Amino acid sequence: MNLEYLSGFGNEFASEALPGALPVGQNSPQKAPYGLYTELFSGTAFTMARSEARRTWLYRIQPSANHPAFIKLERQLAGGPLGAVTPNRLRWNPLEVPAEPTDFIDGLAGMVANAGSEKPSGISIYHYRANRSMERVFFNADGELLIVPEQGRLRIATELGVLEVEPLEIVVLPRGLKFRVELLDAQARGYVAENHGAPLRLPDLGPIGSNGLANPRDFLTPVAHYEDLKQPTTLVQKFLGELWACELDHSPLNVVAWHGNNVPYKYDLRRFNTLGTVSFDHPDPSIFTVLTSPTSVHGLANLDFVIFPPRWMVAENTFRPPWFHRNLMNEYMGLIQGAYDAKAEGFLPGGASLHSCMSAHGPDGETCTRAINAELAPHKIDNTMAFMFETSQVLRPTQFALQCPQLQPSYDACWAALPATFNPNRR
Repeated sequence: MNLEYLSGFGNEFASEALPGALPVGQNSPQKAPYGLYTELFSGTAFTMARSEARRTWLYRIQPSANHPAFIKLERQLAGGPLGAVTPNRLRWNPLEVPAEPTDFIDGLAGMVANAGSEKPSGISIYHYRANRSMERVFFNADGELLIVPEQGRLRIATELGVLEVEPLEIVVLPRGLKFRVELLDAQARGYVAENHGAPLRLPDLGPIGSNGLANPRDFLTPVAHYEDLKQPTTLVQKFLGELWACELDHSPLNVVAWHGNNVPYKYDLRRFNTLGTVSFDHPDPSIFTVLTSPTSVHGLANLDFVIFPPRWMVAENTFRPPWFHRNLMNEYMGLIQGAYDAKAEGFLPGGASLHSCMSAHGPDGETCTRAINAELAPHKIDNTMAFMFETSQVLRPTQFALQCPQLQPSYDACWAALPATFNPNRR
């Protein structure tokens, strides 16, 4: 697998699978090299500011317009409509991989959302389970996809090339990009955030300076790779939350050359440069932000992707787990490996939790007691990787999420054991 560095999201990238397939000095020549068709793949409106524009020029064997009518599929995504409103804290055990043959599309299960697929902002969150590779090709007209593997390696063949991703790596696929997910292991499981709003990008660093967190040079985008296959191929699209399909007589992954910045990319979470205190107090979790989708309100995110990686804890006279808190933001947490330092039990790799706006949460009773009585020597939190999809709009669980057997009925009990230690006679 060949990769190129995605050195900055506002930059221009170019790749060609055949020498000279990429036109020079002109985007749409009268006759493209090799008899290819020219196609513009736009991820933002034409009139966006140059710094915000996302678009890629494609030079392909057949244009995307060469397809018959799409027909609504009988089998739709698992999850169903949104369930009843609930302000309660929720937590789920990992969803099981189905026993019957299941590809990435059929294995998607909607868990929570804060906006319909037709809205220009908001997110939807899915879990995926699969035990066989896709033979179909898929694109999502509803939003950008952030895929977080928890089990199993994936080979994602896209229009712009191939990306291989494993647990502790992530991949981002632009809205509308055609792709096929192939399994490199017997089964796969993980999380997907569907971003309906502004495309993800690196957060500003502010007082941190010019370095730290996720470094731009560590994001990788594929080199051009095309399929010149004249065989029946099912093309599936997700449109306003529904699955539709048509039959092609060729592979739609037939781009021979491309240039632009509306591209898929991957990132290794182990390369994240974690920052933290070297004096006292536990910093805000925003210092762990990998990617962000902003809103029109400066500093208020449509989606933040935040990780809690291995790191040293050295703060003096400090309660070191995340403090008890109530947030404006809404948090959907997952766990890729190990244990999360704020929970002693019940939060498992492949599982998830939801803490909605102003929902009080924090370390469970066992973790809190241990942290209060801990000897505050420097220590390493290791062999862990938790993450959070954080959003400014309230996330509502789907009917599936509220009714599935993986929903833990007694999540609140993890705080019930917190003792009352207040004594007005002892400071």
